[in-house]
Amino acid sequence: MPSVLSARETLQVQPVACLSGERRVCVYCRRVTGSPLHMEPFVHLVDVSHDRALVAWGAFWFRRLQRPPRWQIVDDQRLQEAVGRSTCIGTDAEPFGDSRVEAYGPNGELAAWAETSTSTWVWLEGLEPDTEYRYQITVDGTAWASGERWDWVPAAHGGYDLAAAGRSYDCRFRTHPDPTRPSPPLCFVALGDYGVGITSDAESSRRQRRIADVLDVAMDERDVRFVLSLGDNIYIGERGQVDDESGGEDDDWYSSYFQPYRYTLARVPVYPAIGNHDTSDTEGSDDRAQLEDNFHISQRFTQASAGSSVGSGLFYTVKYGRDIEFVCIDTSLADADLGVRRFFQDQEHLAWLRDRFAEPSVRWRIPFSHHPVYCAGPSHGNDDEMLETLVPLFEDGGVRLVLAGHEHNFQVSEVDGRTYVISGAGGNLREGVPEGFAQAHTRAWTGQAHLLVVDIDDRRATVTPVAGLLPDGGLHLMTAVAPDNSAVHPPFVVDA
Repeated sequence: MPSVLSARETLQVQPVACLSGERRVCVYCRRVTGSPLHMEPFVHLVDVSHDRALVAWGAFWFRRLQRPPRWQIVDDQRLQEAVGRSTCIGTDAEPFGDSRVEAYGPNGELAAWAETSTSTWVWLEGLEPDTEYRYQITVDGTAWASGERWDWVPAAHGGYDLAAAGRSYDCRFRTHPDPTRPSPPLCFVALGDYGVGITSDAESSRRQRRIADVLDVAMDERDVRFVLSLGDNIYIGERGQVDDESGGEDDDWYSSYFQPYRYTLARVPVYPAIGNHDTSDTEGSDDRAQLEDNFHISQRFTQASAGSSVGSGLFYTVKYGRDIEFVCIDTSLADADLGVRRFFQDQEHLAWLRDRFAEPSVRWRIPFSHHPVYCAGPSHGNDDEMLETLVPLFEDGGVRLVLAGHEHNFQVSEVDGRTYVISGAGGNLREGVPEGFAQAHTRAWTGQAHLLVVDIDDRRATVTPVAGLLPDGGLHLMTAVAPDNSAVHPPFVVDA
């Protein structure tokens, strides 16, 4: 078997065949597998700040089955046999060859570049604040992921399959504003409990597809600058039970993350929170290591940085100009050797949190996590440990808006001048009616799949749940209901 393929050799693995019947396959594919292979390259804008950007790239491989005729992703455990690799994507992926990433400024000038032959990611340094750049990745002198891409789309024979889908990457990004200057207006998306997967022909898959389509439209209509993930990025197996993989391998993430959001992931960063399905809290397998790899946690957030407290647990801040700050809180169960039940109760992490919320107040300091403080159900209630430990910090930090997932519906609670929003139905959904409205101080709720579009402008934030697209392709805003069953129309307004 060959060793890790160069980009030029790997690109030859992609068959010339189309799904209409022609089957011309390279000699290498026949020799290794006896069946056609397709390599689908991906682009990942992992992170941006006011002066740099982290760009990554990778690929997934698919084998063509004859009965039934469809493409099947090559499992990580068979990559070595198929293409001489062991990983597809993420921090630790083997290089594809000599790589160069270039960023071009507003006038088309080369503004930054970086090269590597040992990794599949680079930092682009020395960028200007709040500036749009276009970028290009080349590997062994060939443009990476250019032209029409193959996506998982509805198939003529029923269900879904991999095919040329008429879309291509729009490789551009905008840096964050200068952290020492007033924050300009911001639009971002918050999305939780989405990782059900889209390759099965199941209602849960269709929900995630629909909300992913909403995200694509919001990117253009609302100038979304980033996405906050509210946890449960990937579940055990795919709803519809295509397989029983838990999220501990690269190929598990194709269906739940990299394919449904691929065009968004090339343009804006995702800031992740840890959910109970991303660890061993709920599943037998702990997927934290794979999540840290695919989100490039070690490159983005380090223990030495004042902006993070990581390692065992994930706590970090994101600054958007001087006046807006996001604080990620790890609410999952702690490692046994820490001597506490939850990571935020650990003395080191708690000291970091106290420092963050005790800093001179920014106008908008927004905590986000997977588990919610207040929840009316139907499956979860108020979190006493978060109420005891975190809410006093929110009071000290002047917090007005708190975001979370976990309960698979939409809820808004208002307590002591703060608005708590649950958005835990990006793919997974629970339609049962909550019963704890009084205890959770619930203002509105609904059981529909959705994402949140959040706009912040000086002293006002508007939170808009979006459930789908209108016939004309515009965003379909989601109406909620109050505990007395009266309609509550979006947006939900929060004043600083």
